Amino acid sequence: MSRIKIGDNFGDFTLKNHKDLAVNTTGFAGKKILLSFHPLAWTPVCSQQMQSLEVNYQTFQDCNTIPLGISVDSVPCKKAWAASLGIANLDLLADFWPHGGLASRLGIFIENPSACQNAPTSSLMKKERQSLSKSIP
Repeated sequence: MSRIKIGDNFGDFTLKNHKDLAVNTTGFAGKKILLSFHPLAWTPVCSQQMQSLEVNYQTFQDCNTIPLGISVDSVPCKKAWAASLGIANLDLLADFWPHGGLASRLGIFIENPSACQNAPTSSLMKKERQSLSKSIP
């Protein structure tokens, strides 16, 4: 798939979170979803990105928005990282297997790990799973 653009539609998805629980976006009917992609856990910028979502979690809730942190890291990696960051509310999702499946579907999978400086960060999706904003490189 080519890179997702404003106005593009995509279906619901299910990924495991850092607590090894399945998170299915069909359960968020009527809400907006903020997909906050980060290339890899344990990096300073990605850590700040997820901590910012955690700190502002209630603000997102007040705006009828579900923030989700997503990377290709495994569930055990996400669990340890969430604990180290003090993540209590935010779901950190593992797009681990098939490796980068959701990111690939949205056209933002990073084939070359050394290209992480151009990694996408966030896309805001409305309730119909239509992209409202493009990925931010």
